[in-house]
Amino acid sequence: MFSRSSQAGFVALMGMGVLVSMLSTGCQPSQKRLGPWRSIWITRYDYKTAEQVERIVDKCADAGFNALLFQVRGNGTAFYNSSFEPWADELGGSDPGFDPLELACRKAHERGMQLHAYVNVMPAWRGTKPPANPEQLYNKRPEWFWYDQYGNRQGLSSFYVSLNPCWPEVRTYIVDVFEEIVRDYDIDGLHLDYIRFPDEPPATPRGTDIDYPHDERTLAYFRDASGGTPQEHPEAWKQWRADQVSTLVADIHDMIQKTKPEVVLSAAVGSIRERALSHHQDSYTWIEAGSIDAMLLMNYTNSPQTFRERIEPWLETGYRVPIVPGLWFGKINKDRSVDQGAKSVNEQIKIARELTGNFCVFAYSSIFDSDDDQLTKQNKKEGAKREQRRKIVLPLLGALPEADQSAPPEALARWQ
Repeated sequence: MFSRSSQAGFVALMGMGVLVSMLSTGCQPSQKRLGPWRSIWITRYDYKTAEQVERIVDKCADAGFNALLFQVRGNGTAFYNSSFEPWADELGGSDPGFDPLELACRKAHERGMQLHAYVNVMPAWRGTKPPANPEQLYNKRPEWFWYDQYGNRQGLSSFYVSLNPCWPEVRTYIVDVFEEIVRDYDIDGLHLDYIRFPDEPPATPRGTDIDYPHDERTLAYFRDASGGTPQEHPEAWKQWRADQVSTLVADIHDMIQKTKPEVVLSAAVGSIRERALSHHQDSYTWIEAGSIDAMLLMNYTNSPQTFRERIEPWLETGYRVPIVPGLWFGKINKDRSVDQGAKSVNEQIKIARELTGNFCVFAYSSIFDSDDDQLTKQNKKEGAKREQRRKIVLPLLGALPEADQSAPPEALARWQ
């Protein structure tokens, strides 16, 4: 098992003329179970009942996965007993009579698997209509959301509206929400998704000059840091927003070290650094700062060669943290058969194991029948496709050794 001492000290990061400082809290060395990962993302759309949660865990265990990334926060609502946020609308907006996170933890551990609580960080509502619950953040804390340079609040759409991590109290709130999960549940890890600015269309309308966030307080914070405005320092403005996300990651990491240091902090990140930076996600900085325990690359492509090429730059970080290539079972072009797509997935699993010893697949509903078709249609035609994928992919998963020794020696040495 990999033993990791938390790093203490002051990390100065200079980007586009903006100095950002992170103080990583010192603490006693702790044991973190970091790998090898044979993991799968399970979204909040896959379950509504206790029976469904139990079935999901059993199917994943039988398939050969050893770690579940189980989503319990999607858009400012909870799939666990939260004192901060209301029960998720997907569960009826009230206590469903069971605690999905508690049940998933208990069941996963009974089956010998790790359970990582998977949370969307920035999104705080999704949909074309506002939440009905007055206690939901969209209604309760409207000032915490994004506003553009014309004073307009980010509009509702088919996508997410998000919290503004440039405000210190917003970052504190997010850390407090996650602290409750870490403290109260027997999780092996906390997994961060949407730990960036989700500003792609329709969050930012295509073809407009809208830029988020442009409220007066945010601009004042930037002016104090840069001495000017976003218009005067456009590159510094981009970097400064990325720095606010990096500060939040460091704050979450420090909270875990104080609360339950054996819990692993991981994040889903863009596999191509330049694209991730366009959403103010500077994940290489998190590695350098010692703010993260594992990186899961959203390496979604049909091409095994492209899949390999995107992983290789991450290995230059010297395995300071485990790299876990993520792949998408459902990423199949219309001109490719189900068999071709599944065989491509098998090749990518082999490449991921060769280079890192790890992999994570997106998502449960792409290979197993689910009880919700929000992400993947659950009709008869799509069910037949999933069955065919299972016939091709599950034998490979079942054949993987319990103690995977396929990773490079540098990576394996850090897991002992």
